[in-house]
Amino acid sequence: MSASEVVLSLGSNMGNSVALLRRAITLLDAHSAIRVDAVSSVYVTAPQGYANQRDFLNVVIVVVTTLKPYALLRLTRYFENKLGRVRSIQNGPRTIDIDIISFEKSSLVSSELILPHPRASQRRFVLAPWLELRPAARLEGQPTRKWHKRTLAQACERTWLVVN
Repeated sequence: MSASEVVLSLGSNMGNSVALLRRAITLLDAHSAIRVDAVSSVYVTAPQGYANQRDFLNVVIVVVTTLKPYALLRLTRYFENKLGRVRSIQNGPRTIDIDIISFEKSSLVSSELILPHPRASQRRFVLAPWLELRPAARLEGQPTRKWHKRTLAQACERTWLVVN
């Protein structure tokens, strides 16, 4: 079975966010069909959408997996639930959020999953850490750097915190 490189964005703004990010990365890496290849710095990001909540801590990780997109989605949702994620307010506070941003060169549109992630090109908290790991990355056929330049006004700051 061939392996695919996948970009995941992780975020947390409830509880001990650093510990939750670490635990999510550990859970992913411990799975037999996933290997964590790279972990970005931690970025502090202002909430988007629902503003009445704490800032988020965000990281991007690159994994290599033999899982197919829907199987990976089910697994990330399982890990979110295991780490206390409750979906009560859209874009609201959460213990952990694991989004599939890019799945190698796959393109997919369904009610469950859209690849690449439909809002990745608009989110500095995804683009900045992704570029840290993969400076030559491309998104929607364009250099990710191009998308990143359009998001520079968004509050997103690299921190000294480490999760790996």
